[in-house]
Amino acid sequence: MLRVCLAGATGWAGSALARGIAEADDLEVVAAVSRTHASRALGDVLGVPGLKCQVYATAAEALIQPCDVFFEFTKPDAAKGNVLAALKHGANAVIGTSGLTDQDYSEIAAEAERRKHGVLAVGNFALTVVLLQKFAEMAARYIPQWELIDYAHDDKLDAPSGTVRELAARLARVRESELTVPLEKTQGAIETRGARLNGSQVHSVRLPSYTISAEVIFGMPDQRLSLRHDSGTSAAPYVEGALLAIRKVGTFTGLRRGLDSVMELAE
Repeated sequence: MLRVCLAGATGWAGSALARGIAEADDLEVVAAVSRTHASRALGDVLGVPGLKCQVYATAAEALIQPCDVFFEFTKPDAAKGNVLAALKHGANAVIGTSGLTDQDYSEIAAEAERRKHGVLAVGNFALTVVLLQKFAEMAARYIPQWELIDYAHDDKLDAPSGTVRELAARLARVRESELTVPLEKTQGAIETRGARLNGSQVHSVRLPSYTISAEVIFGMPDQRLSLRHDSGTSAAPYVEGALLAIRKVGTFTGLRRGLDSVMELAE
């Protein structure tokens, strides 16, 4: 039985994952983190009798309970500290929080290697996102020009989303996108060309009616390829991927990024 400490257990995605863990025969939530519901039983908060663990206000308090996997589903400003604390307590970690920087991941990777633990960072746990990433990598080998569009709800603070950050990082391992007109030669407001992130032009849209969407557009003379993922309003598509991440994060040492890094996907 894998013991899980779930940070962000009462949020939109975290509560769905908590219910998924409650239904699993090989997983158990032993501690939860939520400032709003601290000192209550998680099952009472979510209406799931099988979740008897206590909710703590901070990860530091929750980690007093021994766990095998710490699952980070909170906010960008707390995520790095939470994961580093989990590693020091002897737990592997899964990061589902978006907004961490490459520098944050470098620090986490170094600590994971030092502690001989595994950390799996996943920008999006949905299967359709895993496929989008794989297809985009394939396309980038043949098409040198592309741009990324990141769509999210109007109150999302971090930009771009973790989904698009991860996609840009993966495309960078193939090559950087080519620009016919260099950014510095842009006439007018250069900001309208988006941000240069890991060798890709990224444009973030924040409007009501979106949940999380990601699109990569490849262009060649007289032809264009668009790959796009759209999520609905339910957190259900992320649960199976998150459960897989929990089960797999203890099988390696160091940091891995992307759910497909622990999946068997043929090239």
